[in-house]
Amino acid sequence: MPPVDRLAFAPNPNPVLVHGHCHAKSLVGIAPLLQALKATGAVVEEIYSGCCGMAGSFGYEKEHYDLSMQIGGMRLFPAVRRSVGAGGVVVAPGTSCRTQILDGAGVAAFDLAEYLESRLVKTPTI
Repeated sequence: MPPVDRLAFAPNPNPVLVHGHCHAKSLVGIAPLLQALKATGAVVEEIYSGCCGMAGSFGYEKEHYDLSMQIGGMRLFPAVRRSVGAGGVVVAPGTSCRTQILDGAGVAAFDLAEYLESRLVKTPTI
């Protein structure tokens, strides 16, 4: 049994929209991320958005800002706005991705660890 299956999570009536980090996608994909989120009992949906537009420090550079926002605006920002408007939450493990989502869509996305902690049923310790 995977360790995450041994934890108890509070029910989550809200869908979880996931934006995978490009570096993780290129190395292992986001299946482990989706599996961890599904272990909480959440309804999970992947955003098929490609890169958020940050590409590491690229989007932080003044000369690339407009292009970075255009890339995020193609699929990512509209998907995030729709999901949150329908009561969903967004999980994005990449720091730069979360920054881009906040700046471009006005939504604070969770890191995976933050989301899992927020749903975890806490038991008293002795």
